[in-house]
Amino acid sequence: MDPVAMMTRTAARFRCLLLVGASLMPLLVSAAGFTELEKMTERGFQVSAEARLLGDGDRPGEVVGAIEPQRQLSPASVSKAYLAAAALDRWGPQHRFTTRLVSSGELDADGVLRGDLIFEGGGDPALVTEDLWRLAQRLYQAGVREIEGGLVVSQWRFGPVECITTDRCDARSRAANSYSALLSSAGVNYGNWCVNVAPGAAVGEPARVTSCDSQALILGIDNQVETRATGTATEFSAERVTREEGDVMLLRGHIALNAASRDVYRASGDPARQTARTLAAVLDQAGIGIGDGYATSVEPPPASARTLAEVEGESLQELLLHVMNYSNNFMADVLALNLVDAPRATLLQAGEAIQDYVAGLPDHGPVIMLSGSGLTTENRTSASGANALLESMFHRASLFPGFVASFQSPSNGVSRFIRRGSPLVQERIMLKTGTLNQPYAVRAASGYFRARSGRWGVFTALVNGTASTPWLNWAQVLDPLTQDLERMIEAH
Repeated sequence: MDPVAMMTRTAARFRCLLLVGASLMPLLVSAAGFTELEKMTERGFQVSAEARLLGDGDRPGEVVGAIEPQRQLSPASVSKAYLAAAALDRWGPQHRFTTRLVSSGELDADGVLRGDLIFEGGGDPALVTEDLWRLAQRLYQAGVREIEGGLVVSQWRFGPVECITTDRCDARSRAANSYSALLSSAGVNYGNWCVNVAPGAAVGEPARVTSCDSQALILGIDNQVETRATGTATEFSAERVTREEGDVMLLRGHIALNAASRDVYRASGDPARQTARTLAAVLDQAGIGIGDGYATSVEPPPASARTLAEVEGESLQELLLHVMNYSNNFMADVLALNLVDAPRATLLQAGEAIQDYVAGLPDHGPVIMLSGSGLTTENRTSASGANALLESMFHRASLFPGFVASFQSPSNGVSRFIRRGSPLVQERIMLKTGTLNQPYAVRAASGYFRARSGRWGVFTALVNGTASTPWLNWAQVLDPLTQDLERMIEAH
């Protein structure tokens, strides 16, 4: 279906759900339990919040705090909790994605492969250069010393994936960040180029720029970073642009002679082509020559192709640690695209796959997912819906350990900004956060808590700004939220 038509259909369905939901919910739900967080509404912010104790033996579940819990708001990266649940439901925690090198060509006695070598992207969201080295080594072990044809990177499962957000659409031509990486089932290194910038040998010389992933540079470099005297400040910018000859890293500024080298990551303009260039360099260093260059394709390998080398990625439960802890948008959306059964998947189809999973959850209510990453404010859910998801996973004994382990504990999580509240609350909650700043501010948090009695509870707080509300930072949300949660934990 045409992507515009799909989006129109999804939006229409959402409007209908909102009308039904609006007719059922009361105009105002008591803020009991969220006395501090409720003050956000007085400043013009839209809030949907709910905390509930889960059923325990003979004791039923119990709502202990709520602010318009059925209100539909943007969850930002809390969307990734939905993706994690849907992925675990589909594949289980030990699932691994496989990447293969295949060919229809014959391998002669001299180790010459008489045909093309095809890299078949398996949709592994955490494929990195080290995996390409393993593939090259296994290809060498299979006896291949030269490829008479070319290297073809096949992204037939999905890619290039049509962008639906401004950052990703802009990244097709230029990118000054790493989070807007474009998507492909044959992507590597999270869709990012990496270069290392170090001071030159003497003051006045250009900085020394090398590739993080190969001995030879595998993308163009426009280096205007000057080496300055020891002790001076180091300030430089990096932007990837796409020119006729391919991707180029523009480097501007200066670096001190005694400064440590720095790795710089920027989204590539074509992740499948990035994989082709990286793998070609790896094969060259492994002593395997390519006669006919490299290319990308959206066609699957021919039926006659046989596997020459393959590598399995990390287990799904390991992938989810990266997706959730570091809120990796590339990994999240690649995982979501894998949920689509048909080839040439789109982000809208991936979102619908998550919605189809949510449709089977008891008492969830309306949800809209246009991406698994939550990178768009058009995603919609409610606090009561997010809690229904958390409660559903809590009762799935085989999946819950892998699911809850992907949430962060404030006391020892990787994100420092969540280390707020008393030691009691920091040690008794696990959460996923979501942040967006454009076109309006979103701060969202969802996860589990343990009451003093030992009972498990779930909580979700979605705070959305508007065009007229002031700037929103995490302290403004987490400070009152943790105060409210501490009282709930103490009271039960």
